[in-house]
Amino acid sequence: MRRRSNLQKWLVPILAVVVGLWSAVPIAWMLITSLKPQTAIRTSGITLLFAPTLENFSNLFFGGNKVGSFLVNSLVVSLVSTFIAVALGCMAGYGIAHWRSRHSKGLSFWIISTRMAPIAAVIVPLFVMFRTVGLVNTLPGLIIACLSFNLPFAIWLMSAFFQQVPKSIEEAALVDGCNKFRGFWSVALPVSRPGIITTAVLCLVFSWNDYAFSSALGGPNTSTLPMAAGALVTQSGIDWGLLSALGVVVATPMLIAGLAVRRHLVTGLSLGAVTGE
Repeated sequence: MRRRSNLQKWLVPILAVVVGLWSAVPIAWMLITSLKPQTAIRTSGITLLFAPTLENFSNLFFGGNKVGSFLVNSLVVSLVSTFIAVALGCMAGYGIAHWRSRHSKGLSFWIISTRMAPIAAVIVPLFVMFRTVGLVNTLPGLIIACLSFNLPFAIWLMSAFFQQVPKSIEEAALVDGCNKFRGFWSVALPVSRPGIITTAVLCLVFSWNDYAFSSALGGPNTSTLPMAAGALVTQSGIDWGLLSALGVVVATPMLIAGLAVRRHLVTGLSLGAVTGE
């Protein structure tokens, strides 16, 4: 037992360092490359000493790449789809959590099972339906497409969080004169704030990083930032400076969002893990 304890004492920190480097080194290298001048990027060896420059970011936004419009499209699709998914997910999740029926678990599994389908399996049916109603190459179409994956996940996750709200708190609110909606709005939602933030961040990350829906259902006027990354890879070659700068632009908002709500995010994910048991 003592040997096992000593092994765990050294093994856990070593694994943590390895995983941390595995995640941090590519991000750090992308940031360094985005600040390199072209002469330092197009060398046969590794250049670590160079004069940092914002030339790649300037060319990215003002060099005719339309990254500004891509950024606006990504923000609109991500924020709107996340807001709708979380709002509807809270209401539907609260209803499922308080539905007393032997079919409630089956309904929850059916809802999350719609999220388990791979995107490739639903692209063609969605494209046919969206083309019929004129939603191809439109921002509402991309929002609905993201909702088709975000909403089942939000409903399933929020129902698990609402099940952890102590029933005594809601019963006390009802005794004090609150109706069901007031109990939901004033009691259940504030108590489940870590779960709401967790759900919102996860839905936002999926919508922000989506490439499949944007490439299949979008177009020249509705391209998002992941589509811009694909456009920078051409037959003439890859501009690694622009691609690294774009990677920084794509990754920075999600990193900031994750760091800003990390306390609630950890609490929400821990609560979801307990609920899953």
